[in-house]
Amino acid sequence: MRQLIIRIVVAAIICVAVVLVYRSLSRYSMEDIRASLAMIPVWRLLSAGAFVAASYVCLSLFDYLALRYVGKPQAYRRAALASFTALSIGHNVGGAALSSGAVRYRFYTRWGLTADEVAKVILFCGATVLLGLSMLAAITLLSMPRAGEGLLQLGPAARVWVGLAFLSYPVAYVICSVWGRPPLKIRSFRMEMPTTAMCIAQIAVGTVNFGCVAAALHQLLATFTDAGYLQVAASYVTATIAAMLSHVPGGLGVLEATMLLLLPASASIGALVAFRVLYYFVPLCIGVPLLLAAEAHFRRRPPPLVSGKGAHQT
Repeated sequence: MRQLIIRIVVAAIICVAVVLVYRSLSRYSMEDIRASLAMIPVWRLLSAGAFVAASYVCLSLFDYLALRYVGKPQAYRRAALASFTALSIGHNVGGAALSSGAVRYRFYTRWGLTADEVAKVILFCGATVLLGLSMLAAITLLSMPRAGEGLLQLGPAARVWVGLAFLSYPVAYVICSVWGRPPLKIRSFRMEMPTTAMCIAQIAVGTVNFGCVAAALHQLLATFTDAGYLQVAASYVTATIAAMLSHVPGGLGVLEATMLLLLPASASIGALVAFRVLYYFVPLCIGVPLLLAAEAHFRRRPPPLVSGKGAHQT
């Protein structure tokens, strides 16, 4: 029954992903996209594309670390395949825990992980996302030059306090790992605190990931705005949090609206369209065929024997 439910969920995700490809194309005409891209220098498009690629490499490290955490390390190419396929679709479909989680489940259970271990991988990656967002928010707010203080309508003192509030989460996370916080228990489910080294790795790769996304956006906006990297990064973090809270698939419209609100004088919708194409649409067009190819490949192979033992930490 569980396998049938997962198959139905994956089939639904594929259908939604195909619809999103169509909706992404119909939302912006090819002429609009072509005109927006034509205004951006080729070297900036290439630079933004490189930062997007770097972000997805960082995201693959989320899974690579998570698999080591649960005691079922896999070759990097496997972690990268599962991560990219899951997130390229999950970023667009929305409800990442369900959408990308279902895709991860399809990959990882076939590679010997139990359902509890897959759940731990998903929770570990979710924690890494929050750690990266918090750390980048803290860095941007605490490092913001006076020229950008009006960005979030915060005075110098308020900006520092908000920055310290964001910083408190990753700091507390590391402290808990040092002191040995009791494991999270939900009935038979048990999740241990990662080691201190693993916690630091989570914070580092999470921060670099969102830093790369902000850098890609900054490269595209630089054609139309004189906003510095820290201003764009702070705007992106705010927009990302708003998109996560909205539960809109891919934050469609939420990201653009928030960025335009925070950078009203100079931000261009053209740059934001280009960003959505590079970070959401192009990976989606690659991720859907990859998932279909993986499903066809796995159907030709017998399923592996999955150990019933619980996960352990490395």
